Amino acid sequence: MKEFTKKILLTLGLIGLIISFGTAGYMILEGWDFFDSLYMTIITLTTVGYREVHDLTFTGKLFTVILIIGGVGTVFYALSTGAKIMLEGELQEIFGRQRLEKKIKELKDHYIVCGYGRMGKIICKELKEKNLKFAIIEKSPDILLEKKDVLIFEGDATKDEVLKELGIEKAKGLVSVLPTDAENLYVVLSARGLNPNLQIVARAGEEGSEQKLLRAGADRVVSPYHIGGLRMAHTILKPAVVDFIEFATMSGNIDLQMEEITIREDSGLVGLTLDECGIGRDLGVIVVAIKTPSGDMRFNPTFRSTINIGDTLIALGEISKLKVLEDMAMAKRGRD
Repeated sequence: MKEFTKKILLTLGLIGLIISFGTAGYMILEGWDFFDSLYMTIITLTTVGYREVHDLTFTGKLFTVILIIGGVGTVFYALSTGAKIMLEGELQEIFGRQRLEKKIKELKDHYIVCGYGRMGKIICKELKEKNLKFAIIEKSPDILLEKKDVLIFEGDATKDEVLKELGIEKAKGLVSVLPTDAENLYVVLSARGLNPNLQIVARAGEEGSEQKLLRAGADRVVSPYHIGGLRMAHTILKPAVVDFIEFATMSGNIDLQMEEITIREDSGLVGLTLDECGIGRDLGVIVVAIKTPSGDMRFNPTFRSTINIGDTLIALGEISKLKVLEDMAMAKRGRD
């Protein structure tokens, strides 16, 4: 935006300067009034070719030659600059940038994805499938031109001012998948300092980086090479298990999904057992595990297991049934 404004001001300034120069010159050298001098300057600069307003003296003719040589070039430069702005889409880019900044300012309880490489694209696809609000920070111009249907902000995610531009104080979570562990470490440190309550997930490439990222403030650290190696080993050793997990966690799968549902303080399910809720009997949903607020995980809970405030149900079932269970978890007590 600043570069665009600078070009416009420079162009207008040059045009104004050459018109003022020509007008003043005719007024001084020829003794004409302001309007005649301005008119003569305009028709000279635009090479219209009308006759002179008044007969020119030798000095006036010499001045006109100088004005044509210096002024016409300035006018052509201004026209070419305007054409460049229009043809190269610079003006459209400026307005697009303003719309982007407006959308980003309206974000709240959103996720920030730092890096739009191979991992970043997969993460954004999953967030989009869940209809979650998110914005991307990316500093590679080639990638910025590649995607137009998501909020991509050009900048360096390791800088505090860039994170603030993305509304990190109002964000719900941040995922850092930048190319190097050092960059991810900077992002985690900055993000944790700007928003202590932010959920932060970071990528680790080198051995030993995981503990550093956790100490820096990351809630979760993912090592793609470690997970990839385990998945390949399990594919060989336990192919049926891997097929089931992929089937249950794949986005867009309408047959079966695995979701986590958090029980609110005023939920009508608080204090009830799984049997009393009718989750398995009425909905056909399987509660695989219950995660307590303290972080403990109860695997394969029985029908007598009680649901408490803050518990997170890890449930497996059809998407439509899981949506019903989510509505039940959000329904307040006392409702019929």
